[in-house]
This record gives sequence, structure tokens and C-alpha cells, in this order.
Amino acid sequence: MSGPQCCENPPTLSSSSGAGCVAEIGGLKAYVSGPSDSKLAILLVSDVYGYEAPNLRKLADKVAAAGFYVVVPDFFYGDPFVPETKTIPVWIKAHGTDKGFEDAKPIIAELRSKGINAIGAAGFCWGGKVVVELSKAGHIQAAVLLHPSLVTVDDIKEIKAPIAILGAETDHMSPPELLKQFEEVLSTKPEVNGYVKIFPGVAHGWSVRYKVEDKEAVKQADEAHQNMMDWFTQYVK
Repeated sequence: MSGPQCCENPPTLSSSSGAGCVAEIGGLKAYVSGPSDSKLAILLVSDVYGYEAPNLRKLADKVAAAGFYVVVPDFFYGDPFVPETKTIPVWIKAHGTDKGFEDAKPIIAELRSKGINAIGAAGFCWGGKVVVELSKAGHIQAAVLLHPSLVTVDDIKEIKAPIAILGAETDHMSPPELLKQFEEVLSTKPEVNGYVKIFPGVAHGWSVRYKVEDKEAVKQADEAHQNMMDWFTQYVK
């Protein structure tokens, strides 16, 4: 997480991006999209750039179009990482993934109280660790990790929900060698369905930090999005 790669290609944040709206849920602001009367919810846990990233909100809208109620919380309380003003080691002290996990619990509780029957969660970079913790604690029905950071082999040993792990060929945070170890652990857990897929020719962050005018980057991101959607359709029902 301390390397520069987790911070490459920062998005231009926009509080007005997306077809959904910002609401308060579980005590946090969140971008929400999709039918509020759905019985199925998806939590998208952002990378260090937070919930105002337009590509992330666009993805939330795409998931919502499949009939899910999608929630993208502001786990950073209006203080996403800004490369010009801070370094990651300084920023992360105030925004640890352990705090993200604790803050996610009231959100899940509120979704359940609204009549949501099943919840899936996808985590990007920083968010991957939060999603793993939610899975370990039994709070979600399905998990997707996209170029995760901070996730360990021991974490994978403890997960409870079906998990899809989508990684990049070039990734200092979760290199393919580490993801292959995750795959080995999953193969010893027949009670948990899961797979690891490594995308060739892409780098950490590719699923959300692509340039919209770069057709090849968009194609690779779309493939990851489709894999994520397929997983949720299969297990969040």
C-alpha cells in the first residue's frame, strides 16, 4: 500500500457524477443507485480515492441496472487520499481498513432492517481488505476483490462467502505470486466456492482507474466488471 502504484492514475473526483444520488445510510454518506425496493444489495468499497470517483459511480449504476440496490459509502468522511497533500502512510493512519470494516457494519444492519435479504460486496484496492473482513465475519453472501491491497493468505483461510479474486499481471500490492497462494488456499476450502483470475497486460487499479478514451483499458475494465456482475448474479439472490 505504501508504494506509488496504489496511487497511479488518480481520478478527477466529482460529487455530481452518476445517475444515482447521495444519501445517509448507517451513519455515513453514500452514493446509492438502483431500485430501493430491491431485496438484493451490493456494497462497493472504494479505493483510497473514495466514493466520488466517476468510474466507480458509473460501475455502481451498471450494477444497479441489473436490479440490485447499490451502496457506495464514503468511508473516508470527506477526506479521500489527495496525492498532492499527503503520503499514503500518513493518510492511512486516519483511514485504516479496520475502521472501514467497523463502519460497514451499521450500513449492513440498516440494509437488513429495510428488508434486504442478501448482500454482496466488492472491494477495490483498499476496499478489498474491508470486504475480506466482512466475509470472515459472515456479514455478506458473496465477495469480489479487484486488485486488492493488504489482503493476506491468512485472511483467505478465514473467508466464509463465495469469492472471486480479480488481479492484475502487474501489481506490487497483490502480485500474481500472492494471488496464486490465495488460489491454493481456496482449493483446500471445498465449502467456499471461489476462483482467482489474473488479467494479462494490466496494472493495479485497472478496473476503476482507466481513462475513458483508452479503448483497450475500457475493454479490460469491462471484462472485470462483467466477471463481478456474474458472481453477484450467481450468489446474491
